[in-house]
Amino acid sequence: MQLRYAFRMYPDAPQRAALARAFGCARVVYNDAVRAREDARKAGRPFPKAGELSTRLITEAKKTASRSWLGEVSAVVLQQSLRDAEAAYRNFFASLKGTRKGPKLGAPRFKSRKDARQSIRFTANARWHLTASGRLNLPKIGAVKVKWSRTLPATPTSVTVIQDSAGRFFASFVIDTDPATDAARMPESDQSIGIDLGLTHFAVLSTGEKIDSPRFLRRAEKKLKKAQRELSRKQKGSKNWEKARLKVGRAHAKVADARKEFHHQLSTRLISENQGIAVESLSVAGLARTRLAKSVHDAGWSSFVHLLEYKAERYGRTLVKIGRFEPTSQTCSTCGVKDGPKPLHIREWTCTACGTVHDRDHNAAINVKTAAGLAVTACGAPVGPEPVLAQREETGSHGFETGNRAA
Repeated sequence: MQLRYAFRMYPDAPQRAALARAFGCARVVYNDAVRAREDARKAGRPFPKAGELSTRLITEAKKTASRSWLGEVSAVVLQQSLRDAEAAYRNFFASLKGTRKGPKLGAPRFKSRKDARQSIRFTANARWHLTASGRLNLPKIGAVKVKWSRTLPATPTSVTVIQDSAGRFFASFVIDTDPATDAARMPESDQSIGIDLGLTHFAVLSTGEKIDSPRFLRRAEKKLKKAQRELSRKQKGSKNWEKARLKVGRAHAKVADARKEFHHQLSTRLISENQGIAVESLSVAGLARTRLAKSVHDAGWSSFVHLLEYKAERYGRTLVKIGRFEPTSQTCSTCGVKDGPKPLHIREWTCTACGTVHDRDHNAAINVKTAAGLAVTACGAPVGPEPVLAQREETGSHGFETGNRAA
């Protein structure tokens, strides 16, 4: 499978200017492709092919006075921008037909230089390479300093340079992983576990372990409010406004990085210790429309479950997601009697059938494991349906491993 390994980059002033040019040229080519497609649609003509767009928007455009500056950047960057536009339309049409899984996608929109995230991609045809001193040599940009937190496990097939809302630069390498190496890294285990995700505790395991919720956003709210207040008092578009905007971006990036680090460390530990993992599929979009919205987003359940999915696939583990309507909080994990719904403020309850006193979350975690078929009886027979391997929809596009933490 394919994964991404990202490392922090530190370009100097000329290199930052060259990257800004590359971002701008790639954005212009993308917008020209979208405009050409929209003009053809409005005129009732068939969409121009990728080859025709490449000739018109890149090769011929470089010869004109209005687009001559496209020649200042690598041609591979421009070609990859066209490929991104093609992929955007392909995903849009697949979403319309219902052949693409996930939420519905809208039509491709124009990109802006004010977008929080800018990126360009270099494939092997661009002839980028790593120097002997560990710098990343990019065509028409130069050898950029990279902070290597670990070695790359294989030769990358491409690299994407990203600038985020905090003004930071990252080099994201696409790596084809070796199944044999992954299997040796995490040998098989005879343990299985059920996980109940929540807000009071981020996760309660069927073993009884409770993992507190770090609440990264809540803890940083005071600093975020101060930075946002300073930004609102600056004249929009001024240099001081730009400095304040970067300060807000850095504050939010610090929260997001801390949450991502927590998710990676916990998911890796659970994957390494257990052969089978069961979680409950939650309606995060629905919960985000309630008064608990900020706490739900702060917890980041979807990101955590996604990490469990791709790591389970990578290391040969079994991940089972049970339905969200399974009455895990209403069923006694000892005798199996359904005791009825209970308000959220009730954290402990006693089963009316067998008299067992249950911790609400621990009982739910045990029921999640049982419903997934990972629990066993005294004779060793599995209870519930057989689990299936977790499947990922777009291998390589979501398995994003940052370079500043352990996988």
